[in-house]
This record gives sequence, C-alpha cells and structure tokens, in this order.
Amino acid sequence: MRFSENKVTDKTVLIVDDEEDLTWSIGKHLEKDREYYRHMTCNSGAEALAILKKHPIDMVITDIRMPEISGLDLLLKIGELYPHIKVIIMTAYGNSEVQEQANERGCFRYIEKPFEIRELRELIRDTLEEKKGFRGSLEDFQLGDLIQMNCLGRLSNSIRVTSGAREGIIFFEDGNIIHAQLGDLVGEEAFYEIISWPGGKFTLNKSLRAEKETILKGWQSLLLEGLRRKDEAGNAELSEEKARGEMQKVVDGLVGTKGVRLAIFFKPDGSAFVQARSESCTGEFDLVAVSVKLHDFLNDGDKLMSTFNISGRKEYSLEFQNGLLKLTWMPETRSYLMLLADQSSNFGLLRIESKKYLRSVADIIRKYGLFKKEQTA
Repeated sequence: MRFSENKVTDKTVLIVDDEEDLTWSIGKHLEKDREYYRHMTCNSGAEALAILKKHPIDMVITDIRMPEISGLDLLLKIGELYPHIKVIIMTAYGNSEVQEQANERGCFRYIEKPFEIRELRELIRDTLEEKKGFRGSLEDFQLGDLIQMNCLGRLSNSIRVTSGAREGIIFFEDGNIIHAQLGDLVGEEAFYEIISWPGGKFTLNKSLRAEKETILKGWQSLLLEGLRRKDEAGNAELSEEKARGEMQKVVDGLVGTKGVRLAIFFKPDGSAFVQARSESCTGEFDLVAVSVKLHDFLNDGDKLMSTFNISGRKEYSLEFQNGLLKLTWMPETRSYLMLLADQSSNFGLLRIESKKYLRSVADIIRKYGLFKKEQTA
C-alpha cells in the first residue's frame, strides 16, 4: 500500500489493480494533482477492503478482472457498505455505446485501457467535483451495471436476482450471457424480464454454472435492448398514470349526470382502471369481486351469443326494477365503461349523456396508446 501526502485537501482516491507497475505509474502521475486530492494504491481486492475499513475514501478506481476478490466483488462490497464512494472502472474490454449509457446513468465512470493519464486525471477531478452532472457513486447501483461489469471483466459466474417474490438467474461464461431463467421462462425473454424489474437484491455465485445455453446474442446487444425495453416500460407506466388522471376527470363528470350513481372504466383484462360514485351511492363493495363477477357474466354472455353466431360486444343494457346497468365497449382496445343509474334515468338519456364522455375516453386512449398489449376480457 502506498499513501501520498497532502495537507491541502481531505479528499482521498484509492487505486486498485493487480498490476503493480500500473498502480505505481498511475500514483506517480497523480502526484501532480496533490493540491486537489491524496491518493492510495494497492494490488488486490482484499487489500482494498482493509483500507476502506481504516481510512475515509472518497473515490475508488479499480480494474474488474483481478484474482481472488475481483473488482466486481469489491464493487458489490462498496455498494453495500460505502455507497457514497465514487467509482471509476478501468477496463480493457470497452464498448462505447454501453459505456455511454452507464455514464449517463451516473452510477460510475468507465475508462478504457490503455488510457492517457491526462484523461484519467481529468476524469478524477470532474467526478470528485461533480462537474458536468457527474455523480459516480454506487447509491444508484442497478442490475444493468452489474451485468455490464461482469461482461467487461469477462467473468464466469451467475447472478441471482430477487425482487419481492420473484427470483431469476442470469449465467455468464467468459463475459458472455449464455442463459437466463425465470420460473419456466428461459433465454432472452427471461433476461429481458429480469432486467426490467425496478429493484431487487443481487447475489453472485462463482460456482453455479448453466446446464444449457439458451442465449446466443452478444451481450452488448442484449444489454442495450434490455435497457431500452426497461426505459420503454417506465415511460409506458408514466403515460398510464397521466392517462389515469385524465380518465378520472371523465368518470367524475359522468356521475354528475342525472341518475348516474356509479361509473367504472375497465381495462381489456377486466380490471378496473378508474371509478367514481355519486353521494347517493352508499355502502361498500369489493371492486375486485365486482370485476371477477362481471368478467364471468360477460364470458357466459359470449357463450350464449355464439350459439346464435353473434359476436363482437358493443353495448349491454340491463333494466331492473330500481335501476339500470349500461356497458359500452371502446372500439379496438375492448376496454369498456360501466354505468349504474337509478330509476330516475333511462337508456335514451344515458346514451345521449354518455356519448360526449365516451369521445373523451377514446381521445385519451389514442393520446396515450393505452391497452395495446392487453388481452380482451
């Protein structure tokens, strides 16, 4: 271990690499920046962990591929025990597009070997001073970052990912992603599903190997596609929340219509999307139970209609002694609106009054592209 002296700043940078000549050379050049930070060097992951226990460290610069405790193991420990520490990864196996995405996420920085020492010095100062939006700490460490380091380090192991009750495994061989399993789902689709999870815990296993190879695509393409799908899903969730807010205003307006006590808009899978009730609609009811019973009722209706070669629901109107029930389906998506009204209303009035609201519903569905992948109820 080597420690540079500095009386100007309390910032400390730790350089970790199993190549002693490299750490010596880097340390020698970093002396030029001693007014900005001190530096320490070591040549193993175990030594780095010992230093982290004894000294306050602001940044770790490490290689990934090291014997015994790899740079990946070291980073997992840093993420667990010292998530505030900023990180720069040195790698000989770069991929500019993947690294650019990692840099944009701000979890840590990459620098590709061989590099100009001037480039490293600039990166250290920018990251320490958080210039250009640089953050570089492991507080936002994600599965995609762990996968990327595994591949760049050309490691052979497996990552077990748990998120709530879900558990999946991704297998690596010499840095290639060769297999992923999530229950009965395997291969690329299992990988894409696992990486889409918003959070979770990661466990590294160096001895567990894949029994079969189900993924042939290169890891860069696989990771970029997985991150693209994750971003797309996140954008879809955000759009759905905005749409839900606009749709809520529509059903709120419907319960202001004469006689309408309850309005529920159902997704194509039969689950409720938004609902509103008037003050006259008293009493509690289980919305999930209502959805299930309505789903069963509609399926029975479809079976009955099929005996007459009739299909394609558009509207159901049911009249009772003390009220009306009207179901209207939206074209293409097969989502539908349910209105429950008392005896002061009638179907003619309901149809006229709900028509303008249904146009608003259709506009919201088109605007946000809702329910495109939903199955019909």
